[in-house]
Amino acid sequence: MSKLDKDSVLAKFTAAYEAANGKAPTIEAKGGWYSVDGGKNVRLAQLDEMADSMGSAPAKKPAKAAKAEKPAKAEKPAKAAKEEKPTAKPKAKAKPKAKKPASSFSVKDFYTQQIKEVNPGAKAPR
Repeated sequence: MSKLDKDSVLAKFTAAYEAANGKAPTIEAKGGWYSVDGGKNVRLAQLDEMADSMGSAPAKKPAKAAKAEKPAKAEKPAKAAKEEKPTAKPKAKAKPKAKKPASSFSVKDFYTQQIKEVNPGAKAPR
């Protein structure tokens, strides 16, 4: 396992993120975990992997072409979501669980009895 340099990994990730998304990420570091743009917390090694995967992704298309594609992409998931709704079955109501009768067994009492059997005259801890 190789040691990762925090500064070089963050610089590499920032450059790859800017190339992929066109803006600089906001990276928050807390206790060895890094949050990118307020998203899920990840470790430094995962940031390094993400930078590699973003670096291998194709370069961003010009802004005009990207704007033209956005409405088409937004419609496809909406149509898919509409199609899935009728096929989803309604959830069955959860049956109320029957209450179990209170048990007279106590771990604390069992342990106390066990100690007294092994060492007569001994006191229970605490």
